[in-house]
Amino acid sequence: MRENTGKFSVGKMCKVFSVDPSCYYKWLKGIPTSRAFRRVFIASEISRIFHWSNGTYGSPRISKELSSMGIRACRSLVGKIMAEQQLRKVSKPKTRRTTVSSPKYPAAENRLNQNFKAARQNEAWVSDITHIRTAEGWAYLTAVMDLFDRKVIGWSLSSTMKPADTSIAAFEKARSNRPLEEGQRLIFHSDRGIQYACREFAGMLAKNGQICQSMSGKGCCYDNAVAESFFRTLKSELVHRSNFATRRQAEESIFEYIENFYNAKRRHSALGNLTMEEFKNWGSTRMPINLTPAGQFRPGPK
Repeated sequence: MRENTGKFSVGKMCKVFSVDPSCYYKWLKGIPTSRAFRRVFIASEISRIFHWSNGTYGSPRISKELSSMGIRACRSLVGKIMAEQQLRKVSKPKTRRTTVSSPKYPAAENRLNQNFKAARQNEAWVSDITHIRTAEGWAYLTAVMDLFDRKVIGWSLSSTMKPADTSIAAFEKARSNRPLEEGQRLIFHSDRGIQYACREFAGMLAKNGQICQSMSGKGCCYDNAVAESFFRTLKSELVHRSNFATRRQAEESIFEYIENFYNAKRRHSALGNLTMEEFKNWGSTRMPINLTPAGQFRPGPK
């Protein structure tokens, strides 16, 4: 338009291009439009949320976080701005198998059968064990997760693979944090590792008339995909970005990650990119969540 002002009037050109003349004159003066201001503001919030999450949030979770703050920004716009700012979410690494099965112990029937959805708490728990490197040697993390809200309700970090330190310790914490109510029937699912198949652990579950043990098929990692996915997330977002000098240091970092981030603030794709608290509120109201007035909520310190 500026190049053709000698041939055509500004009014006519604005009419042809459906542009308000005031916008054109503002552009000439170098005054940013409200749309430009809004984009800059959104870009700054995207950068802040991305760095607050330590690079773990991609465009779906960031757009959901913006929405909870009252800022409307579609996923494609968030993705475009992230690409412009070279903000790339950390990728999940492949994990190696930690538990080992044994023909000495019988395997329980696969009662879960890859049905990873639960209608209520204490309907189905999944558990697995992974190893974490420290300067003192390996540490073994056992986690128990409730499929209803994907919350890690019990976990244990140990220096041995003994059932008392792994599967039993994590299960006892889970049962303490989320006790079974009268009449509830729970499926406890895991792989075929010795820590879950041994008489010590299987017998403990069998004594409880409300719990039914379930195990993955032989060599089928997909049967316990949710538990394994949690470990991939934990390792990509924390473990592989840290150097633990001691097991105690690893335990403190894992506590901070699970209790104060994963269970409290992190958005989960399985929950529609809600936090667990938002999912809990949504479940009680069955209505869209309106956390706080626009602009007041913040996911973390600036």
